[in-house]
Amino acid sequence: MNQPLAERMRPLSLDDYIGQEHLVGQGAILRKVIESGNLPSFILWGPPGVGKTTLASVIAHTQERPFHSLSAINSGVKDIRETIEIAKSQKFFSRPNPVLFIDEIHRFSKSQQDSLLGAVEKGIVTLIGATTENPSFEVISALLSRCQVYILKPLEKHHLIKMIDTAIAKDEYLSTKTIKVASYDAMIQISGGDGRKLYNCLELVVNQFAPTEEIVITDELVLSVVQQNLALYDKSGEQHYDIISAFIKSMRASDPNATIYYLARMIAGGEDPIFVCRRMIILASEDIGLANPNALLMANNCFQAVHQTGMPEGRIIMAQTAIYLACSPKSNASYMAIEKALALVQQTGNLPVPLHLRNAPTTLMKNIGYGAGYQYAHDFKDAKSDMECLPQEIIGTKLYEPGKNVAEQKYAEVLKMLWKDKYGYGY
Repeated sequence: MNQPLAERMRPLSLDDYIGQEHLVGQGAILRKVIESGNLPSFILWGPPGVGKTTLASVIAHTQERPFHSLSAINSGVKDIRETIEIAKSQKFFSRPNPVLFIDEIHRFSKSQQDSLLGAVEKGIVTLIGATTENPSFEVISALLSRCQVYILKPLEKHHLIKMIDTAIAKDEYLSTKTIKVASYDAMIQISGGDGRKLYNCLELVVNQFAPTEEIVITDELVLSVVQQNLALYDKSGEQHYDIISAFIKSMRASDPNATIYYLARMIAGGEDPIFVCRRMIILASEDIGLANPNALLMANNCFQAVHQTGMPEGRIIMAQTAIYLACSPKSNASYMAIEKALALVQQTGNLPVPLHLRNAPTTLMKNIGYGAGYQYAHDFKDAKSDMECLPQEIIGTKLYEPGKNVAEQKYAEVLKMLWKDKYGYGY
């Protein structure tokens, strides 16, 4: 078969679509939209291999709309404009808008996204974008404001088992074979919830056997076949999340050698350098934080420099920054502080801000006590007053605990001097 199993198994109807019941199950929000015949522009946000492309094509097929697909990896403004011109020629009488599907829309530059705006606004196309990244950060506000965002969830174990069973029973090639699955665990584990990886794995295993040979799929068989065919299995860069995870964890573990190795793996695999830089910015704050505040400046400068310089020169800047972050002292104290604070907010709700801390821009607000008793810190010795700042219900709650590193121990001494009795610093 020339087509991969994942392509052969793409469903044409919502009833055959597996997963995302919260969106397309009976009575679900997106299914209602689809069945109404109307279709606004929207963005599908979720991890790879959970059915974003498939869902877009199913929707177009269900509503009998012309379907155009572009990938942000290899399409430019010229491709977008040419596709929009084709879509214009398909709009006549009462025929519904063509669907323009943009895969990995987060990789489009601002100018590329801008080129979509007019066609979306005028209804020339209905845009369906797919992204693995948070669209709030990756899609320009003008385009995002015209699109609903639907979040797709990772496929669960029962979804993946159903996909395997359906492929064995219904695929034009696999259905001609005698296949028994003794265990699904290895295929599910290898897939990591990615349906495309699951189909690739199943197909690799089946292709090891002669056409008339009976096949019994065991975990041991799956693991041995996948290991033998690792290069083929990962040729499309589907280890994206495994490698970036190893990269981050190596920096966190202060191992510059492993860090630079995984950086090289990503560069060689064609990973988006801006994605790598963004992850280093996050690590600089989450895992280094106040132990070395310069780390965040370094990571942010790396992001800007790589964005301006491009590749392949950007690899040198990323390598310098990654090694710096790996060798830097570590502290997650800021990260833990905001996590504790968010948990406290979730637990206690919207507690009233003390009156003396409230802004009083009007006479009425002053008359009812807003701002009364506020102590301007610089009017006091060492710019320190004993004014209470937390809401009454949580007075004395300590959320920030300085990390055990040279930089934060200096903060610890200051906090002990200021707040030993109130927050328990120094005990």
